[in-house]
Amino acid sequence: MIEESDPKRLAQMALVVLLIIGCVTVLLPFIGAVLFAFVVWMCTWRFYAEKLLPRLGGRALLGASLMTLALILVTLLPTLILAGSLANGADNLIEFVKPYIEQGLPAKPPGWLSGLPFIGVEIEVTWGRIAGSRDELDALVRQFVVPARQFALALGGIAANGLLQLALVLFVTFFLYRDGVAISKALYVGARKLGGELGENMLDKARDTVVGVMLGIVGTAAAQGAVAMLGFLIASVPQAMLLGFATFFLSMIPIGPPLIWGSAAAWLYSEGQTGWAIFMALYGLFVISSIDNFLKPILIARGAGLSILLIALGVLGGVLVFGFIGIFLGPVLLALGDMLLQRWLGEEPLA
Repeated sequence: MIEESDPKRLAQMALVVLLIIGCVTVLLPFIGAVLFAFVVWMCTWRFYAEKLLPRLGGRALLGASLMTLALILVTLLPTLILAGSLANGADNLIEFVKPYIEQGLPAKPPGWLSGLPFIGVEIEVTWGRIAGSRDELDALVRQFVVPARQFALALGGIAANGLLQLALVLFVTFFLYRDGVAISKALYVGARKLGGELGENMLDKARDTVVGVMLGIVGTAAAQGAVAMLGFLIASVPQAMLLGFATFFLSMIPIGPPLIWGSAAAWLYSEGQTGWAIFMALYGLFVISSIDNFLKPILIARGAGLSILLIALGVLGGVLVFGFIGIFLGPVLLALGDMLLQRWLGEEPLA
């Protein structure tokens, strides 16, 4: 028999479900930026709440503004430096290519290009054929113009989207700092109501895991940047410090560091420094890039208090399923699952 209050209760539950679905739908386009803002907030909250805020007399608005400004400087300044370096490199490339387009190619290719093993002879033959025919050179240039334009447009779109996401992260982070005490209290109250002491422990575990992952990422990036800068200095690569900073920031993506040290090795080879080019390639492969394979899992595992196996599976699986934010979500989910499993296995059966 259905009680008189049951339809009302079902309607309330349906209304709550619809409200949750509506909220998720609205936030879905920004979910990655919002989650990353929470990651930044959790990793820096202890410093903000225990070090900065007391020195400011508890003025949350001023503290949030200073922390956001610091994050803007940390992210914006290196971005501007790298953008300026790329723009300068693009100008140099245009100045280098322009005479060949206007006056035609020389009769023979550079010695380092024709001296490449296996393909050097074929390059020299093709070069001679194109250099002897202006029509073939113009056709070759036209073939590269359209892909280059499309690549530039796609790269510009990616850069614009990245800047928009970064601005959204900083915007959300400001309010997390400003209202951090209330948000932190609400999270613990909600966790306590849902799971009691276990809910609070799971929330602490999630925070510790996120902080450990961030420590591993930043620590590994700093190590790769420092080691890369040392290698560039040894090989006398120009702007070694800038390339070291670029390695630091690009180490957040798997193929980032090889783009830097691979380009440096190619430049050394083009300058006729074959020995240093080989050194740079081997140094980048076995020193710079290999740091990521063993140092990051160790740092994350130590910071999060998890086994290296769980960290490795969480990071790899999280990236495959959730994208970049999966670097944090994957280990957190596995950490919480491991915590629940250990809690269940540790419970004694009732007498």
